[in-house]
Amino acid sequence: MKGYGKNSMRFHHIGIATKNINNAISDYKKYHKVEFESEIIFDKEQDAELAYLETNDGVNVEFISGKVVENIIKKGITYYHLCYETEDLDKSISELYDKGAQIVSPPKPAILFDMRRVAFLYMNYGVIELLESGN
Repeated sequence: MKGYGKNSMRFHHIGIATKNINNAISDYKKYHKVEFESEIIFDKEQDAELAYLETNDGVNVEFISGKVVENIIKKGITYYHLCYETEDLDKSISELYDKGAQIVSPPKPAILFDMRRVAFLYMNYGVIELLESGN
């Protein structure tokens, strides 16, 4: 990605808010060939139920259900965030903050992604999640 040098950010997944995570997964699988599906887990750090799916077309999806997304679901919004994987989470946060991003949730371990750290930032185009690379 231009402008980020060695610490590039790569698209990882789309976060989708849902009232019922089981129904959302079932509906999604009707229309997409899912090659990998995580277990539904509860992440107390995010106060949410989460599940991660990978499809044969390369579009990865994380379904999120719980208090963290209740208000946006009430507004009829389901697209919650875009996630980018980055080699240096702290550097990426700093670079984006310097460009005007607001930190919504500081770095913390994410059980769904093998305890790699994640952070959420509000950009002028919406919420993004930064996921620390597993390297």
